[in-house]
Amino acid sequence: MPEGDSVWRLAHRLQPLEGREITYSQFRVPQLATATLTGHTIDRVFPRGKHLLWDCSGLMLHTHLRMEGTWRIHPVGQRWSLPAHTARVVVRVTGDVELVGHDLGLVELWPSAQLDRRLGWLGPDLLADAWPRERDEAVRRVLADPGRSIGEALLDQRNLAGIGNEYRAEVCFLSGVHPARPVSDAPAEAMIDLSAKLMRGNLDSPVRTFTGDHRRGHTTFVFGRNHRPCLRCGTTIVSATLGGGSSIADSDAGQERIIWWCPTCQPS
Repeated sequence: MPEGDSVWRLAHRLQPLEGREITYSQFRVPQLATATLTGHTIDRVFPRGKHLLWDCSGLMLHTHLRMEGTWRIHPVGQRWSLPAHTARVVVRVTGDVELVGHDLGLVELWPSAQLDRRLGWLGPDLLADAWPRERDEAVRRVLADPGRSIGEALLDQRNLAGIGNEYRAEVCFLSGVHPARPVSDAPAEAMIDLSAKLMRGNLDSPVRTFTGDHRRGHTTFVFGRNHRPCLRCGTTIVSATLGGGSSIADSDAGQERIIWWCPTCQPS
């Protein structure tokens, strides 16, 4: 699942389209089969956590990439680089530019005035301009449930928006904290600060890295490295699931997700 920095970069890549009129739109999801954005102007493209939003003359196009989603941009008429059956949204704008959202996990269209009602449940966004002011609120939300595992608390988008499974695993490793350790027994505040620092530090990096190495297969300490030696101590990395229960509206809360850790560097 894309992390907050991926969606932030995507939004900024689409921002040159702001001010352009939509000349054609097609939604390939049942609930929006008859909907259209044709004739609307793209006023603003922006991220909120892991959510991508287009404000189009009073209508908000809300998409979430989930696991496999991607947006492709190319000239109108150019052959698509991905299969047509994976397209969920097709938009053409003035200047003969076509945007195709493939395998999007979520596609919604609603009045822009409903933004706070629809996404107000999200916690403070680590990449938002308001983060320095809202950082303490994120800390308060995480600490409010001291018995919960720090791994679950960091991933819960109601606490702070933008952290995905990769950042969660790497922040726990860099903090020397087992992901199942209770919030009350973890340096939660420092881990939140580290999360923001790492995510902001990766915004301008061509490849997301936690090790400082940009080579393929060398960018993470534990994420995706099950049965491989720890880069710090040589101990074999292990994995398990963390979480459980019913999922809550894309909050990443309650969802059982794989987590990786080093038994030596992150003792239970």
